[in-house]
Amino acid sequence: MKLYFMTNSRIFCFLSQGCQVDNRIRTSKYNIFTFLPINLFEQFQRVANAYFLFLLILQLIPQISSLSWFTTIVPLVLVLTITAVKDATDDYVGTVPFRCRPQCNVLCSRLQNEKWMNVRVGDIIKLENNQFVAADLLLLSSSEPYGLCYVETAELDGETNLKVRQALTVTSELGMDMSKLADFDGEVVCEPPNNKLDRFVGTLYWKDSRYPLDNEKLLLRGCVLRNTEWCFGMVIFAGPQTKLMQNCGRTAFKRTSIERLMNTLVLWIFGFLLCMGIILAIGNSIWEEKVGKNFRDYLVWEDVLSNSVFSGFLTFWSYIIILNTVVPISLYVSVEVIRLGHSYFINWDRKMYYGQRDMPAEARTTTLNEELGQVEYIFSDKTGTLTQNIMVFNKCSINGKTYVEMPDLVFLTQLQKTPCVDFSFNPLRDKKFHFYDHSLVEAIKLGDPMVEEFFRLLALCHTVMSEEKNEGELVYQAQSPDEGALVTAARNFGFVFRARTPETITLYEMGKHVTYQLLAILDFNNVRKRMSVIVRNPVGQIKLYSKGADTILFDRLDPTNDDLMYTTSEHLNEFAGEGLRTLALAYKDLDEEYFADWMKRLHIASTTLENREELLASLYEEIEQDMMLLGATAIEDKLQEGVAETIACLTLSSIKIWVLTGDKLETAMNIGYSCNMLRDDMNEVFIITGHTQSVMPIVPLSPHNAPGCFFLILLSCPTVPALVVGLWQPDSCVGISLQAHALEADLECLLLDTACLCKTVVCCRVTPLQKAQVVELVKKYKRAVTLAIGDGANDVSMIKTAHIGVGISGQEGMQAVLASDYSFAQFRYLQRLLLVHGRWSYYRMCRFLCYFFYKNFAFTLVHFWFGFFCGFSAQTVYDQWFITLFNIVYTSLPVLAMGLFDQDVNEQNSLRQPKLYEPGQLNLLFNKRQFFMCTLQGIYTSCVLFFIPYGAFSNTVRDDGSHIADQQSFAVTIATSLIIVVSVQIGLDTNYWTAVNHFYIWGSLTVYFSILFAMHSDGIFRIFPSHFPFIGTARNSLTQTSVWLVILLTAVICVMPVVAIRFLRTDLYPTLSDKVRYNGRKQRPQEQNLKRVRRTSSRRSAYAFSHQEGYGELITSGKNMKAARLFPAPPTGRIPGSSSWIESLLKKRTEMASGAAVGPLNGSAERSKSENTPVQQQHID
Repeated sequence: MKLYFMTNSRIFCFLSQGCQVDNRIRTSKYNIFTFLPINLFEQFQRVANAYFLFLLILQLIPQISSLSWFTTIVPLVLVLTITAVKDATDDYVGTVPFRCRPQCNVLCSRLQNEKWMNVRVGDIIKLENNQFVAADLLLLSSSEPYGLCYVETAELDGETNLKVRQALTVTSELGMDMSKLADFDGEVVCEPPNNKLDRFVGTLYWKDSRYPLDNEKLLLRGCVLRNTEWCFGMVIFAGPQTKLMQNCGRTAFKRTSIERLMNTLVLWIFGFLLCMGIILAIGNSIWEEKVGKNFRDYLVWEDVLSNSVFSGFLTFWSYIIILNTVVPISLYVSVEVIRLGHSYFINWDRKMYYGQRDMPAEARTTTLNEELGQVEYIFSDKTGTLTQNIMVFNKCSINGKTYVEMPDLVFLTQLQKTPCVDFSFNPLRDKKFHFYDHSLVEAIKLGDPMVEEFFRLLALCHTVMSEEKNEGELVYQAQSPDEGALVTAARNFGFVFRARTPETITLYEMGKHVTYQLLAILDFNNVRKRMSVIVRNPVGQIKLYSKGADTILFDRLDPTNDDLMYTTSEHLNEFAGEGLRTLALAYKDLDEEYFADWMKRLHIASTTLENREELLASLYEEIEQDMMLLGATAIEDKLQEGVAETIACLTLSSIKIWVLTGDKLETAMNIGYSCNMLRDDMNEVFIITGHTQSVMPIVPLSPHNAPGCFFLILLSCPTVPALVVGLWQPDSCVGISLQAHALEADLECLLLDTACLCKTVVCCRVTPLQKAQVVELVKKYKRAVTLAIGDGANDVSMIKTAHIGVGISGQEGMQAVLASDYSFAQFRYLQRLLLVHGRWSYYRMCRFLCYFFYKNFAFTLVHFWFGFFCGFSAQTVYDQWFITLFNIVYTSLPVLAMGLFDQDVNEQNSLRQPKLYEPGQLNLLFNKRQFFMCTLQGIYTSCVLFFIPYGAFSNTVRDDGSHIADQQSFAVTIATSLIIVVSVQIGLDTNYWTAVNHFYIWGSLTVYFSILFAMHSDGIFRIFPSHFPFIGTARNSLTQTSVWLVILLTAVICVMPVVAIRFLRTDLYPTLSDKVRYNGRKQRPQEQNLKRVRRTSSRRSAYAFSHQEGYGELITSGKNMKAARLFPAPPTGRIPGSSSWIESLLKKRTEMASGAAVGPLNGSAERSKSENTPVQQQHID
């Protein structure tokens, strides 16, 4: 399908139907017309609601109903109404922020403000700096030279580094001329809407010419315009057809596993109810045939039923109605109230309140609280979720000496007394920068040449652009936040990068302006893993400055640097052990004649048509030899507070954490080590990548290399890679590189099985849709409760797919929060959400359900036993008012108090003992077995409640000698016994007593006796004689000593077996919660595992990897600079590789093929050698 449209006319022709041209996005599930049918459909997916509707229809038939129809319809309508109001409120509140979107400038002969929803395909929009892109736009022109603009795509792919977009030359000439833009009448033919973020194919037809369009010409919805004063774009896709929304997925109706289990149990109960109805119906038919006809002489029927089978048929439906209270509709009212209370507890939790941004935790749904206590898999975004998106210059090593940002944590008490370094000597300093090592500033002031050269390199070797709007107010436009941190550090230490042109770089060195001639930029790429610049200083010396991965630079150092390289390598080990992102720095003095000759050869190579890349690579490799080492830097990609501890604690609770990020592999692995997901006890990290679409099966490694370890190679097309790094213990770790084909049907099971063998899984370079596919994969095959947490629009699809979606209100907007079920400001609050609120919600809901089913089986089955003694006539034991009020008044509040406030252990022990979370994951507290046990206890209690009073009353008389066994007295005795037994039972089930529990339990007993005596009083009989005919029954029965003895005996026999069994079980087979509860002061066994352990690994990764290839060429071309005159610059090229790297790679391939390079070696000599090898991370292509 192709899409045709013309600009500014709003006249469109689509080759397929159903395409939307406006920017309206509907994030709600309902509208005013669809709310009632959709909501009722969702509610009647609960089997119980359909069950009660069926009972209501039965009760409308007078021939079979023993109860009034209003006893069912009133609570059913109440439940449906309460749930509908709650759903409507949640849906409305969740869409309010979307209706508050800022307006944008739309060109219609003149600029005018329009709401986002009114933007249409073909409109021309003006965007200003730091504005969100409203729709997918074709960039027409911008304030920057050559139609360039810079965008931040964090909401799309999680990357915070700036991306460059460039308009067509013909459209960039339109500039800001409103008349030309208004007259723009180009026609665009492009591909249909799709979810591919990195691909766009189209053609612009304008002025009898055609111009190709690709992804570099497109600004996608969700991006933010950065470092660009203004730009104009034409809307290509709007609304749901934007690539962002194509990746978002649909909003699904989420239900908890307990709710799904309850649907199954309701079907079981209904089957049990049918069985009881059939048994009693058969008994009625037999009784009518053999006994009942003898009573018709003195009990005349109005309508004689001559057929006993038909009498049994009617009796069957009568008993279905009478016994329906085994699943009372009040159960669902109570469940909704408990869930609402748990949601408010989350909202009110001050320990989840983030004061810096005035951001409390928020439960945006009330239906998933107990599911929080059953999570097995957490899928987390990285950028903004685990990290703060803040890079900090933390430490450095210069000429063999280390300088640190802060003193050792052992001296925390002294840290408060340690003053920050005073940078007041530098008028161009960044006041937000802090450093605590005063010796580094002293070295600068004393003129240490190595220290000066170190910071001079940082100020010169980069691709940062400087903007100075006011005197002394510098704003750095960094393509990568890492580079921005380095240049800012050099700025504060007196080497201020001030400005640049295509051929010069101006610094402010210790108060002096110094201009360097930029001779060449040797650009970064993923193979080189380094960047170099060649400059001429004011005294005429030519110098090469290089920074990159230490594993690359150390191979290119002069042999005289061996001692310094060894010392610096030790420092790098320390930096990497703390999870810092490291980089080595080196320089070289160049001879004038040699450099002139090298430049000539570089110019020839850059103009060669054949083998240009190889020639440039060899020239770069040639000049980057015999360099002199300066030192190394260490930057901290700052994690959010408490991330490492939270991940450690959640891991101890048997929750598996997968990180799904759009970042590159190296960046994700650095964060993995920083937050202790990757640890040193995971001895090796293997990363296996592929370039062909084939699969090799799992084969065991050599036993002497990796016992019990498995090795999987998945090879697929390199387009849209979705890299997974998996680490598996005990003896070695296996990494798996998966790409787009790995999520296809024939490979997804292999992917899942392999990932589940791993202890840690990190998925890199995944698109938003692939995040959702990974979550769906686990949901589909593992049948485990999943939780997805993220902070950006690129996480929305994952959040919607998971059973539970958590949004972090971070720096990437509010899209994730709006799509989530729960939201808060910091990742560390997830620990409290799951281990405290989630666990308590699950525990309380399970205890509530067990008790509720027990008491209703005990209450209802008395009718079943009574049927054998009343001729199966569908006569009720209790009076109608007791049946109506039992679940609504007499027993509702105590069980609500237990469901809202009960705790087996307090919050401190819940956090100290993460293993307490496991029963929820294993679904131990409420399952089919637990339901069966509750049913047996209820059946036993109902037998005792009926047969002990029945047997006692058959031979019991009043104090005055008259007979006591009338039906009304019998009903009052059983009802009173039932109320006392269930009250004692809930007292036994309650572990955490509050004033509310006491008030509700004793208050319910008081209310029962008050209503009982009131209904059997003379006064109410005079008012409603037909509704309350049994005058004085309660007074006459409950004043008899024998009745109270029967009640006492009944209660003891019901409760004592339960007490005995629980005592023996707790004493002989105590659970972990039993041990924690009765040993509250026990030493914390898990705390030592929660502390962050310092690593000593030599695995290091230079953060230059976050650069975008080819950025150096953009600088030297001058296209991104506002200059009046441009000068020719030396050409630069892309470098596919270097000879030493290729040799190393081929060697590793040979070792891998022979099976000798995988896994840690057993011999001590080999192990020692492995530990001293600077490259411990293996890359296999």
